[in-house]
Order: sequence, then C-alpha cells, then structure tokens
Amino acid sequence: MKKGAPAGVRAERVVTTGTFSLDGETFDVDTNVWLVGDDDEVLVIDAAHDARAIAAAVAGRRVTAIVCTHGHDDHIGAAPALAHATGAPVLLHAADRALWDSVHPERAPDGALRDGQRLLVAGVAARVLHTPGHTWGSCVVHVPFLDAVFTGDTLFHGGPGATGRSYSDRATIMASLRRRLLPLSGATVVHTGHGRDTTIAAERPHVPAVV
Repeated sequence: MKKGAPAGVRAERVVTTGTFSLDGETFDVDTNVWLVGDDDEVLVIDAAHDARAIAAAVAGRRVTAIVCTHGHDDHIGAAPALAHATGAPVLLHAADRALWDSVHPERAPDGALRDGQRLLVAGVAARVLHTPGHTWGSCVVHVPFLDAVFTGDTLFHGGPGATGRSYSDRATIMASLRRRLLPLSGATVVHTGHGRDTTIAAERPHVPAVV
C-alpha cells in the first residue's frame, strides 16, 4: 500500500470451488474472489460459486459493488445471490452480456463497466480497464493505492489467460496486455482470478512486443 493511503485499506482473497462450463465441456476450478476495502466497506471482484462463503468474508461490511471481470460462469455464478444478500449492484461489461445471459437469463446485471470508470471504496479509487481477449468484455481493476491490479483471467502467473474458446482471441488479449497492463509499474502486484499472485515485471517476458 502506498504511503498516504487511507488506513486499513487492503485486498482480501476468498477461494471458492465449483465448475467452469463452456463449449460443451465442464471443469472443476478454484476461483479467487477479491474483497477490496477496509473494516467498513468493500468492493467485491468476481462473485464466484458460493455466495454464502463470500458473504461470510464480507462479515457485515457494506458492499459498494460486485464487479465481474468477465462473464464466464466460474466468475459470475454467485453474483445474483450475493447482490440479493448485500443490496450491492452487479457490474459487467456490456460485451459479455451474452455469456451472462447464458448463466442468469432471469436476472440482468445492474450496470455496465466502462473503460476508465472509477469505482470508489473506502476512500480510494479503483480504475476499470477494458482488456478484451479472454472474452470480449474482459476487464481488470487497477487500484493504485494498493499498487495492485485485479486481472480476472486476463493475466496469470506465467502469462496471458486462455483463448481458443468461444468469445476469445489470442491476438486481442496480447494487444490488451501490451497496451493496458504492461505499461503499469513493474512493482504492481497482479491478483489473479485463479492461482497465485505475480507482478507486472515478472509477466513482461511472457508477452512478446509483437504477435
């Protein structure tokens, strides 16, 4: 956390377990759910699989929003139930609405994420960056006060997120990484949607300058 940031602002990880289904295949997955905030309020990034487990981690704090980094079912499955439990709005980029509707046809997101959008929580600003490629609506959340970026499935320890399935494209994700993520400070901690943390500096060698 940077000097001068509001006291107590932090990122908390909750790991939930479930499945990911797309293109006729289903896989077991553990998904990182991130809570960004302080002792009073939090922003939830990727309400995956288990609304009760996420609500328990929220522990009565006000939820300012539920941000979906993309529309795959292993990142949005618990979003409606968590929204019902907390009264928080669900936010998703409009380009992933088809994916959302395939999982939650009865309930629309409450708002659309936009590139450059600022989300305030616990006195700090989180900035939304549209990073298409893993899906057309994939976004990351950059929190400068924490020297951190929450990348969903756009960037992992070891390189770019998966492409090759519906709604994805390798050249597009590479362009997103080069233009939007790699210019961030190398010390920026990358909090991923699955698995371990990394840094921007550690992942630069995994993204070629040209594709």
